[in-house]
Amino acid sequence: MKPAWFDYYAPRSLDEALRILADAGPNGRVLAGGQSLMPMLNCRLLNPAILVDINRLEVLNSLDVTKDGLTVGALVRHADLLHDDRVRHGWPLLFEATKQVAHPAIRNRGTVCGSVAHNDPAAEHPSVLVTLDGTVVIASAAGRRELPAEQFFTGILSTALQPGEMVVALRYPPQPAGTGTGFVEFARRLGDFAMAGAAATLTLRDGVCEHARLTVVGMGEGPFRARAAENMLAARRLGADDRNEAFAEAAEKVRAAVEPADDVHASASYRRHLAGVMTQRALETALARAGAH
Repeated sequence: MKPAWFDYYAPRSLDEALRILADAGPNGRVLAGGQSLMPMLNCRLLNPAILVDINRLEVLNSLDVTKDGLTVGALVRHADLLHDDRVRHGWPLLFEATKQVAHPAIRNRGTVCGSVAHNDPAAEHPSVLVTLDGTVVIASAAGRRELPAEQFFTGILSTALQPGEMVVALRYPPQPAGTGTGFVEFARRLGDFAMAGAAATLTLRDGVCEHARLTVVGMGEGPFRARAAENMLAARRLGADDRNEAFAEAAEKVRAAVEPADDVHASASYRRHLAGVMTQRALETALARAGAH
């Protein structure tokens, strides 16, 4: 199929792009990597009147690390993260999850901000952003605003973006000392969307869990924050004699909380089982990387 008719703009400045989006209102869409947008246009799941191509806006093609954390601009591709040692060492959860994104061709073209703005429940980047307590930077002709990741995602393929707005950057804070991370997912074939996955961080002090964050992939209308499991792990000793019981309990809390749907790929009960398995594996990996022994 081919997309419905639309007007195409390729602005040379961010201000120009935002003016076009403001005029377009709900009829405008932004094109960056296009790996999700173009299939939806071709299938006529989306029919925007105006398409704004931001690929000439080099100001958005930035990957910056400061004492305040990592900032990923709207034109940073998945592959850019994988080629940057600062990301690998400073934000290993983000690095590890990005390796699971689709196939090399899509990672070379697709953008991190585009994945977040699309908010597919089975996508890796929205869950990682929530797990790392990240922030979404949003711009419009009227100015800028920032939203915590959890407030940005509002439903399946739905976010807090308003007409005329676009995501211009994502911010990931530095990880505390003693923090380990783990990301795992399960798919039928390499590169497929995950049936289930989990992203976890554990911050330890003297063998005790000081802080835990756990997000489950593919189990709802967007990133699913497993708060009951997090609360159970907080202040819990995770020594060699304690960790298995603690992580099994966390997995049970996740299975009790998620509400997956049946589809052609798997039953709801199988997805729920997978959510528990992925939870345990992510937590075990995070614990090992936090220096537990």
